Formats: sequence, structure tokens, C-alpha cells
Amino acid sequence: MSKIKVAIIGPGNIGTDLMIKIIRLSAHLEMSVMVGIDPDSDGLARAKRMGYATTHEGIQGLINMPEWKDIKIVFDATSAKAHHYNWGFVEKYPDKRIIDLTPAAVGPFLVPPVNFDETHDVRNVNMVTCGGQATIPMVAAVNRVAKVHYGEIVASISSKSAGPGTRANIDEFTETTAHAIEQVGGADKGKAIIILNPAEPPVIMRDTVFTLSEQGDREAIKESVNKMVTEVQKYVPGYTLHQEVQFDDIPEDKPVFIEGLGNRHGLKTTILLQVEGAGHYLPAYAGNLDIMTSAALSTADKFAENSLKKENA
Repeated sequence: MSKIKVAIIGPGNIGTDLMIKIIRLSAHLEMSVMVGIDPDSDGLARAKRMGYATTHEGIQGLINMPEWKDIKIVFDATSAKAHHYNWGFVEKYPDKRIIDLTPAAVGPFLVPPVNFDETHDVRNVNMVTCGGQATIPMVAAVNRVAKVHYGEIVASISSKSAGPGTRANIDEFTETTAHAIEQVGGADKGKAIIILNPAEPPVIMRDTVFTLSEQGDREAIKESVNKMVTEVQKYVPGYTLHQEVQFDDIPEDKPVFIEGLGNRHGLKTTILLQVEGAGHYLPAYAGNLDIMTSAALSTADKFAENSLKKENA
């Protein structure tokens, strides 16, 4: 069966891990070009050794390559600022689409098990952030049982797994994730916090999700959360609940104040997660990077599968 050819912009840890995932795991994608801006990049050298075309001239270099005409999906694993620049070129080619792994949020947010069907025909989709990919499915799982007023997430990652791109985009991380908690997770108000943990040996990604919702059936919420965990595990096997889902009542006579919402009462749900990476290229503790590349791969595979079905119809 034919496959859809793809290019990756950004030959760093995320781009290299994504390349290896495409080669090893994808049913519908074919790696074509790795794009960078540093001719001495390790990622470009690795791609070249593996037999793939490369350019160190960025998006303009890619467009000038003969491979460009056959590429249908471009992954952007650069930075929020660079994505705006790259999309300015890709946007001019109606047969191409871009999957944005930066916090730029030019296109709509996409979290595969939550809102893929709503964004399947969009040409630029944003994969939110590592914290968003890990936690928004949980906010959505609670919200489909009991309306979520407030969702707060705390993503704790090893400082060793936070490269220059992550560190340069901390503000974008918190803002983008908070917006996506609202727009995709369904919360009226969202907040995101990231912690870079310098512990040795490095710790795997841990995420805490707090929601304040209307009162709801607690067993139904647990069931919804467990079903959503199973959905995420289809493309991130190391995604697990760290403990059982916990509940607390916030009584009407002792409400909590939430900025932007005022006093609120209801059901507080606490969900504790951990994300262990698959170890394809990145170390297992870098679950924060693994969940981004895995979500992007899952999204592109579904895009490609739908496209191939149309071609063969």
C-alpha cells in the first residue's frame, strides 16, 4: 500500500525521535526529508546516514528540493517563533499540511483522543504542549460526566529532558496549555504550571490534574478517566495512572475563589499520572518529549489514512 511522504523541520531531540518513530511504527507515513539550519547538526547527520534527504537551509531549502512536490505533511519541531515563519511558506501550498509541535498555536489545538474528528481537515494543527497532551484528556474525561468549572495541571519533568526549545518557550507553554484546557478540555477556566526537576537520577514525567466541577457520579468519572487512559495508551504505552482517582467535596458554604470565575463549589477531582517514554531515541525518563512525538505521529497517521482512503475510493 502507498504511503504519504513527510518532512520534519527541526533535527533536535524531538525531530530525531519523531523520525525514528515514523520509520519503526507508522503504517501510513514515509520519511522523506529532515530540515535544519545548522550544517553540523547531529540530527541532520543521523538522517543522512539513514538514507534520507536533508537540507540545512531551513524551510526555503526544503521547498527548493525535488522531494518537496511529493511531501504532503510537514512536522514543525522548531520553536514558537520559527513556526510562524515556516507556516508563512507552507501555507502557500494547498496540498500540504503542517503539524505544529511548538506552542505557537497558529492553528487549532489537537489532542488525538479528544478532538481529532473536529480538526481532521485543518491544514495547520497545534499539538499544544507535552503537559497539555498528558493532562487535557483527563480534564475532558471529567467534563463529559460533570461540567468542569476549573482545570489546573502541574507538569513535572526532568530538567535533563527540557532542551533549549522548552526553556525558551516556558511562557508559551503555560499560556498555550491553559487555553487548551479550556478549548479542548472543556473547562471554563484553565491554569498550567511546569516544574523542571533537577533530581539525579532523572525522574520520569509526572502530571497532576485538579478539576473543580459540578457534582457528578464519582464511579462514572472514574470509569470515564480509565477509558481515556486506555485511549491514550494506544499511542503512548507508558501513560498510566499513578494512583486511584481522588475526590473531595467543596461545600457551598465554603467555596474556593477562582480568579476570573469568583467563588465556586462542587466536586474536586485529583488525577495523578506518570508518562514513561518508549525509549526509541530519547531516554525513558523523557516521557514529556515522547508524548509529543507520539501524539504528532498518531495525528499524522490518521490524516494519512483518511487521505489514502479518499485516493482509493
